[in-house]
Amino acid sequence: MRNRRLLAAALVVALAAGPVGAQGWGHYGGDAGGQRYSPADQLTRKTVRMLEPAWTYRTSELPPAVNERAFFGLHATPILAPPAAGGSLLFCSAFNKLIALDPATGEERWRYDPELKSRPFNSYKCRGVTLWRDSRARAGSACEWRVFMGTTHRRLVAVDARTGDLCAGFGDGGVVNVDPMVKALPQNANANGVNFWSPPAVVRDVVVLGSAVNGKQRRAKSASGMLRAFDARTGALKWTFDPVPRNENDPQARNWDETALQNTGGANAWSLLSVDEKRGLVFAPTASASPDFFGGTRPGDNRYANSVVALQADTGKVAWHFQVTHHDVWNFDLPAQPILTTLRTERGDIPAVIQLTKQGFVFALNRDTGEPIYPVFEREVPTDGVPGETLSATQPFPTVLPPLVPQTIGPEDAWGVSFYDETKCREAIERMRYGPIYTPPSLEGTVMYPQMGGGVNWNGGAIAADRGWLITNVVRIPYFLRLLKADEQDAKEINAPGAGRPGGPPGAIKDTPYAAEQGPLLSPLGAPCTAPPWHTLLAMDLTNGEVQWEVPLGSVEQLAPLPLPVTLGAPGAGGAIVTAGGVVFVAGTPDEKIRAFDLRNGKTLWTWKLPTAAMATPMTYQLDGFQYVVVAAGGHQFLYPDKPGDWIMAFRLPEDEAAAANDR
Repeated sequence: MRNRRLLAAALVVALAAGPVGAQGWGHYGGDAGGQRYSPADQLTRKTVRMLEPAWTYRTSELPPAVNERAFFGLHATPILAPPAAGGSLLFCSAFNKLIALDPATGEERWRYDPELKSRPFNSYKCRGVTLWRDSRARAGSACEWRVFMGTTHRRLVAVDARTGDLCAGFGDGGVVNVDPMVKALPQNANANGVNFWSPPAVVRDVVVLGSAVNGKQRRAKSASGMLRAFDARTGALKWTFDPVPRNENDPQARNWDETALQNTGGANAWSLLSVDEKRGLVFAPTASASPDFFGGTRPGDNRYANSVVALQADTGKVAWHFQVTHHDVWNFDLPAQPILTTLRTERGDIPAVIQLTKQGFVFALNRDTGEPIYPVFEREVPTDGVPGETLSATQPFPTVLPPLVPQTIGPEDAWGVSFYDETKCREAIERMRYGPIYTPPSLEGTVMYPQMGGGVNWNGGAIAADRGWLITNVVRIPYFLRLLKADEQDAKEINAPGAGRPGGPPGAIKDTPYAAEQGPLLSPLGAPCTAPPWHTLLAMDLTNGEVQWEVPLGSVEQLAPLPLPVTLGAPGAGGAIVTAGGVVFVAGTPDEKIRAFDLRNGKTLWTWKLPTAAMATPMTYQLDGFQYVVVAAGGHQFLYPDKPGDWIMAFRLPEDEAAAANDR
């Protein structure tokens, strides 16, 4: 009976988005389409309560071993190589150390170190790696199975999955130096902010690499957000795609101002890419064009920015694209991996791309055409921005699938832990501009709700394919954004390192007349100025948009001055996964816990206190009679900065309980 259940679960996933790795977690998102679903079913509503630590591993990357002024965090989700590829658990550390562990014991098997050097105020992170098999290679030969990793210092690395040795035939001795390609673009004022944080995507023997462009927030002439594709065997560059269409033959080029095409950067795909091997497509979620918060230097809708872009793997040509925000000035980057699944509708089964957004929107797009599966309407929005701005008169709003966060805010929404607190929050909202979503940034300050760090971020979502449910966690806290006239500010202060960061002093938006100040809207006691819960986990039926359940995620005991174990939903980062046993696993909270929830109703089944906050997405696999759950606990540079960590932790059932579960 149990084997039949496993087979049925595996078939559901295979029909929806292609095969899952034989051991249960072969990609960052479980499968190449990012469903984050595992057919493993040893851990059920009954057995998961007995989970206990199996092993712990530490990367040894903590101060004083690294520069204390560098921003770094262990946010990786490991993948499990099949036995033919060495059978190791593979992940990368914040400083791009590529590490292989014994999945049963946590013992280190090998390590590749690119020897990055930390610099003040630089961000260091690596969310994952990608495994690929060379179908032309002789079985058992060196680099038949190779692991690809992008690095913070702009390299693409290929190592042998069994040994960790560099693949000599790839690039220059196993490394492609992408740095000259980044710096060669003429509009790049500074390429140092370009980083490769997310795992590359591999489709039809092509490795596709997106990028983070940190400079786009602070300068109009930032680095390009170009995607690059390389031959998986040789490392030779195959094609590039620039989301700012500088190629005059691109059909979207005519919709851009000529000067803007020369000077605008960003629109990069910093988050996770998805792959449809059968269709030969890679799906890129793109960010806003540079700069954030002011678009007067880039009039128009700015397509392909803020879009799901489907690219042909062989050529890099656009198969289709769908823009979710026109002329973005709110930093509404597309942060989540596009999820490839199949929607069961009245019109039959439709291959779909599910795109989640910071605004809390859920877009369901036809995977073949990019057309919305459910109607999307262009609605009028405010256009009275700051002088020199050119806002879009409409924005796309999806229907059927409702927004996951509130879409407006006013003084009546103010909340506080006391009457004093609530009053101060109401006064803060009244002093600024407020209203519905897409209320423009302003000189008096604008309250953003939803906001650039809210809704669904890079945590993304998971699919319970047999139910047609989306499982995701969403953040609901208010934010403020204020533009200031740059010529009225102290030039040294607004150009200082760290200026313009969330919660920090104003920072110049170079090449524009403005500086920007931003951060969460908090009461004098440090609580968000809107009512809890501030972080929730929910299940939505993708066939009709009905929310099946929603529960607060995370308690506030670690967040002074509210040191109470009250589950108000504590904002964090890191996504959920779903298993065939009917269990949802998620961490991503500052209370330093990982949790298991009942897929049916959202009830908490199991909780474990970790050494520090796990701002990462867990993974699971079944091995030698045990189902393991693994998560990285590393803190977060903004959400949990005071307690960085370097732990990889694995959990499993006690031996007798695992044996009993296997006999059922």
